[in-house]
Amino acid sequence: MIRVNLEVCVDTIEGAVIAEKYGADRIELCAALSEGGLTPSTGLMSAASELSVPVYAMIRPRSGNFSYSEAEKSLMLRDIQIAEDTGLDGIVIGAVSPERRLDLDFLSAALGRTRLPATLHRAFDTLTDVSAGVEDAVGLGFERILTSGHALRAELGLDILAETVSCAKGRLSVMAGAGITSENASMILCRSRVDELHASCSVQHPPSPSDGVETRLGFVPTSGLMSTSAKSVQALRAAVENSFTNSD
Repeated sequence: MIRVNLEVCVDTIEGAVIAEKYGADRIELCAALSEGGLTPSTGLMSAASELSVPVYAMIRPRSGNFSYSEAEKSLMLRDIQIAEDTGLDGIVIGAVSPERRLDLDFLSAALGRTRLPATLHRAFDTLTDVSAGVEDAVGLGFERILTSGHALRAELGLDILAETVSCAKGRLSVMAGAGITSENASMILCRSRVDELHASCSVQHPPSPSDGVETRLGFVPTSGLMSTSAKSVQALRAAVENSFTNSD
């Protein structure tokens, strides 16, 4: 049976432990998933390095677009070194030029300064040319591309996901992410033929009565907080495995 790796993105140590325990093959470690994922703290990196599954650190200094200033690029290079020094297994990074191509000069420098393998994150989805983006990613030495198929959710980007897989020709892995659930995982895998899946497997918890002050002051949103769900990780892992068992 084909093994499809499941990567779970988390922004807490509790979430990382849950992901490890309930079926993640790899963890994308972030801060602020509500902002699309930012660089995690040194302490979180260090703690997550003790897990038994590979952990890749997000290298993203701020929310927003993926065109970075020289000061931000310098910070990203420092964060890559911290990820390596704390014993993590890889990094997740991306940067885009004003022409909406990958920022080849910066990414070449970034990947060239570390022994860690790298995932190209969804900055790929902002590029104008899928084929050129894949070729650039291959040339830079990326291990995989995380993409929603240039759509808000992966289930809406199936054609571009399939095109990305076709362009990659097995030279790197293509990992679908954004809105992946146990309900749509099988369909996305079968129709796009991506190699891996990426999901937060999170659920929303309404504010508790004890959060009243924090909610009033804006520290806890009125809609509640998101957290990694053991049940969701298990269900997605099972859905992935069942999709290929049923196709045999």
